[in-house]
Amino acid sequence: MTPATKLLDRAKVDYRLISYVANPAAESYGSEAIEATGASGDKVFKTLIATVRSNANTSMVVALVPVTATLNLKALAAAAGAKGAAMADSAEAERVTGYVTGGISPLGQRRKLATYVDSSARELETIYVSGGRRGLEIVLSPQDLLLVTEATVAPIATIGN
Repeated sequence: MTPATKLLDRAKVDYRLISYVANPAAESYGSEAIEATGASGDKVFKTLIATVRSNANTSMVVALVPVTATLNLKALAAAAGAKGAAMADSAEAERVTGYVTGGISPLGQRRKLATYVDSSARELETIYVSGGRRGLEIVLSPQDLLLVTEATVAPIATIGN
């Protein structure tokens, strides 16, 4: 059990777990998840933490994009109604979410952050996201993910790494 699975259980959401032995030397956690789950790269989403700034305010947000894509920071800023966006420092992301890099889940974070999911998720029957530790993937419907995270859907990904 992780905070992510506990949240889904409390919300009575149907999900499935896929557990695998994570390679601590893996260069790409997302590629490792694709290989371990056998899912196509457009279904496995990576959880990224970014900062968005508007005037004097800066806040952290969650961005979910397919592993086969990159986060478009300008599109994220636009979706958040902000002037700009940048990737958060991994140590700060770990502190705010309560998860370790490579295992950051969009669910059950220490502090609830505004969440943005790439619009390609709406086309999927199921989506794979981190379960809150390296080597644990949660498979659920995109609709359930959006409901539980109260996410905004926006075109925030650029296809192709």
